[in-house]
Amino acid sequence: MIDSLRLLDADAADHRTTTGVVRRFPLPPEWGVALYLLDESTHPTGSLKHRLARALFRDALRRGALEPGATVVEATGGNAAVAQAYVARLLGHPFVAVMPRRSGAEKIARIEGHGGTVHLVHPPLAIYDEAEQLAERSGGHYMNYLAASADAIAASAGGEDDIGHVLFDRLPVVPDEIVVGAGSGGTATAIGRRIATGAGGRGPRLTVVDPENSAYFPGWAYGADDYTTGMPSLIEGIGRPRVEPSFDASVVDTVMPVPDAASLAAMRFLYGTTGLRVGASTGTNLWGALHLVTRMVRDGREGAVATLICDDGDLYPTTYWSDAWLDAKGIKLRPWTRALMSFRRTGILEPPSR
Repeated sequence: MIDSLRLLDADAADHRTTTGVVRRFPLPPEWGVALYLLDESTHPTGSLKHRLARALFRDALRRGALEPGATVVEATGGNAAVAQAYVARLLGHPFVAVMPRRSGAEKIARIEGHGGTVHLVHPPLAIYDEAEQLAERSGGHYMNYLAASADAIAASAGGEDDIGHVLFDRLPVVPDEIVVGAGSGGTATAIGRRIATGAGGRGPRLTVVDPENSAYFPGWAYGADDYTTGMPSLIEGIGRPRVEPSFDASVVDTVMPVPDAASLAAMRFLYGTTGLRVGASTGTNLWGALHLVTRMVRDGREGAVATLICDDGDLYPTTYWSDAWLDAKGIKLRPWTRALMSFRRTGILEPPSR
């Protein structure tokens, strides 16, 4: 175990200077508002799930839940699986991602490229039971990041795997507002708990942005911790069909619904404005952050807003960055892009009328 923990520490140290870089979004200085972006896209696996994967493995090792050389199984095909495949190979563990049969070839290739294997099942919601059973049959460990994220990050408090610590450590000021997506719930909960302890100074407000078909906004609005939508989200990484166990609504100030077209338009707007090529979840974050900037400008409040760049846009060449894919989905970005361009001139972000 000690050797594995040292390897995790070395991975964090090796990439500390190239990850978690704070970037400032260009806003007119006369507005008196700064917008900071913590860039998590430069991890070796391309997303903020890299920190989470290290935290999950570290926590499992310390608890004795992960035996030397045991197979690690996870029920996901997204960035979380890619990051876990990387860490598993680093530590010498076989890794299996249990994924829906309809998963795309690009996702499978990324997991396999980091040494993992893929187990496809149908129907899609069967991945959770199958992952648990596969781990049991192989004598391995079901990581179950959707349930374990918040506790794993908490166990890494104050280190490079604690996104709350990294955010406050790298920002040049304590922000008035922080905007994040939910996903597993671990990132939002970690940041919210850090704010609650006073570690962030004077207490920023925490807003969770939630895409279409995701359960967090309706669950928060109805006060239902077990809310489910039964529908998949178009925005990878943060949209979930159910409120996950790692999400602690008590440390969140508000949850903001964001239309998918707004997320995708904001993703491209960020690229056009800064040259940063990101994924759609970052677009969701940016749309929410710009809404908060609008409120501050309207109220004459000076201060700062902070959010995350979640992953590298080059991971999505045939989906979010493909005009043909947008057309196939019937998504029209032009009205939302006009709203964003108007924001640059006026400081007011108004969603287009439908």
